[in-house]
Amino acid sequence: MAKQRTIAKDVSLSGIGLHTGQKTSITFKPAPANAGIFFMKNGVKITPDASKVSNTVRGTTIGEGENAVNTVEHLLAAFVGMGIDNICVEITADEPPIGDGSAMPFVKMIEEAGIVEQDAEKKYYTPSMKISYSDNEAKVEALPSGRFKVTAEIEYDHPLIRRQRLEIIIDEEVFKKEIAPAKTYCFDYEIEQLEAIGLAKGGSLKNAIVIGEKGIHNKEMMTFEDEFVRHKILDLMGDLYLIGRPVKADITSFCGGHTSNTALAKLFAKDIEMTGGGVVPEYPMELDLEGVKSAIPHRPPFLFVDSVTITEEAVAAVGRRLIRPDEWFFKGHFPERPVLPGVLITEALAQTACVLLLSKPDWKGKLPFFMGINNVKFRRPVNPGDELILKVEIIRPRMRGGKAAGQAYVGDALVCECEFSFSLVDKE
Repeated sequence: MAKQRTIAKDVSLSGIGLHTGQKTSITFKPAPANAGIFFMKNGVKITPDASKVSNTVRGTTIGEGENAVNTVEHLLAAFVGMGIDNICVEITADEPPIGDGSAMPFVKMIEEAGIVEQDAEKKYYTPSMKISYSDNEAKVEALPSGRFKVTAEIEYDHPLIRRQRLEIIIDEEVFKKEIAPAKTYCFDYEIEQLEAIGLAKGGSLKNAIVIGEKGIHNKEMMTFEDEFVRHKILDLMGDLYLIGRPVKADITSFCGGHTSNTALAKLFAKDIEMTGGGVVPEYPMELDLEGVKSAIPHRPPFLFVDSVTITEEAVAAVGRRLIRPDEWFFKGHFPERPVLPGVLITEALAQTACVLLLSKPDWKGKLPFFMGINNVKFRRPVNPGDELILKVEIIRPRMRGGKAAGQAYVGDALVCECEFSFSLVDKE
């Protein structure tokens, strides 16, 4: 079981706020298990909460008036990316320091303070169903998953950007290397507009990438060629952490921003309220024969999986099937030279995929149907006494089915590989 985490000691950082221009300081302090993440400002406790978002113009603000904290997304992204569950953030002004416009200053603070495991189980959230939000051009969508995967795309009518797209599975190391260094950005023609509405007072070429019509004014600031879509993922991570726990889902974002991100977080919060929390079980999960039979409707003589290990919820699994010498199909295939029919190998792979999906509580009561199969290759025969190792991965998840890739092995020898599609329908 993964444990909750906090930091080992106090650590502080001072600087200037991006939008307020205020001189500001923050101090990270350890917090007890189940305390969550919270700010202390003028002696008042402010808890990041999707329902307390008061502004999403070029940043996410939580709270109201004097009891508000602006531009919290980079800070929250650092906490979720580094696996911090419980921490107190003392803040002296209305906004955290912007640093270089990325989450790296906060990552370095966490590393300087040190990370401590606590005696409480980590709490995750996974959606109970497909959840989506769209508004004008922006669209964000979440599918249940046992991992945190983001597919983000941005599109601008600008010769230097046009379109950027990134698909990435994020863990702590990936976050530090691929997402945390991505810096905030704006177009130079926006600066006057932002200043007119009282924003970007602390902005400079040292804390934001500024894009001009013919070039980037401070290209030396950039870490990645696709920096802008990576920063969008950084913002998304921070905004979704407004539900108070890390998310396990496959997220798709098209032209997303703080408004669509926080709207999705609010839908997550509503889902938590309705389903009782949506806590993700710990994986890998072992299912013996009885566990397999409780997940799928198949029964002997047409059950071709003895056990399944689900390595990632709704993503990957490994099944096992001992091919017994007295199997009924060997009487005709073939009496003189018994060989497991290839179609039954593909059926065993499909059943393993069904166990993977139908083990989810919210998908119980569904019936799986084999809809298509592609790119099938049989590498060697499977004989009585062999044990099939059945590896499947869902490569295109859908609420009513999907597409999977499967490989069957005997020992280390690949005996079959294929891709197949399936549909899940209500039993009624």
